[in-house]
Amino acid sequence: MNKKLVALAVAGAFALPLAAEAQTANVTLYGRLNMDLEFVRGTQADGSNPTVNRVSSNSSRFGMRGTESLGGGLNAIFQIESNVSGDTGNAASSSLASRETFVGLQGSWGKATIGKFLMPLDDLHPIFGNAPTLTTSILSTAALWAQGPQAKDNGGFDARTGNSLRYDSPNWSGFTAALQYSTRDSSGDTQNFVSCTPPVTNPQQVGCSALAPSGTSAQGGDNGNHVSELRHANVIGGNVIYANGPWNAGLAFERNNKVRQYAVTGGNFNASDTDWSITGAYDFGTIMQGFGLRLGLVYERTKYETKCATVAGVTTGGCDLKRNFWGVSGTVPVGGGKVYLFYGRANDGSGSAADG
Repeated sequence: MNKKLVALAVAGAFALPLAAEAQTANVTLYGRLNMDLEFVRGTQADGSNPTVNRVSSNSSRFGMRGTESLGGGLNAIFQIESNVSGDTGNAASSSLASRETFVGLQGSWGKATIGKFLMPLDDLHPIFGNAPTLTTSILSTAALWAQGPQAKDNGGFDARTGNSLRYDSPNWSGFTAALQYSTRDSSGDTQNFVSCTPPVTNPQQVGCSALAPSGTSAQGGDNGNHVSELRHANVIGGNVIYANGPWNAGLAFERNNKVRQYAVTGGNFNASDTDWSITGAYDFGTIMQGFGLRLGLVYERTKYETKCATVAGVTTGGCDLKRNFWGVSGTVPVGGGKVYLFYGRANDGSGSAADG
């Protein structure tokens, strides 16, 4: 019975565009062009101050989503979402299904989906910050949430992860929960799961952050013999969120299991990274008419697993690299818009460098 139900749901979801003409499904086309003109000036090591003028497309997108009733309160759902490079028209960065893309089932028990989507850690962003500032290039706080480039080998979290299974609960008196599991992203992206072989002269040039153990990219592909597939790399994350009245709060975690492998004395070391984040906000506008101030707080702790530093077999240093981040935000409505204020501090990493 379960196998038949899942097969029916998947078939129904993919048939939605064709069935729409027969009015058996609800299909929506949507999109956004978010572009700006930027003037960027930076100071170089030689003292020069070059200026760059450019047009940027900030998380512009186009997509299709739909639902189809399967009876008994059960619905098949789907979404196909793609990047839109409104600034350059670059087809490579605007490939089909490059953003949130999934198919699944939804009912009174919640929602179960498979596909490619952001980890549950991302669901905390609207609590702490103004959502538009998290999707623009200049005001983005995503670099702080994700520790720079959002690739697993960079020590990054909160990335859009393929080959994912996800469950979202219904709303229980303001409480919701989500759990997501992803196998190795074998979509051909060589940035997500790699082998790392420290040391390197400039880790930023080879795809690993200065904080996470350095490394070099490995082959991509979907043939089952990628190094991270052979060591069963995976990602798991979840959250619990409360939203009721003026109060909003959330707790989320993400663990990137065996996503980095680097050479150490005596062999290879499969490293796993972990992130915990807690955030809360209070909206004064819900209790004080005409006073729309919203205050938010966030605290995040990341840990990058490394092999213990040893001398003659005796541990002489910490086994993990750790970093704490905290921030405070404020949002004030002004006319038809909003002013968003943010201050955050990401502490230096602490711990020992990887052996080797």
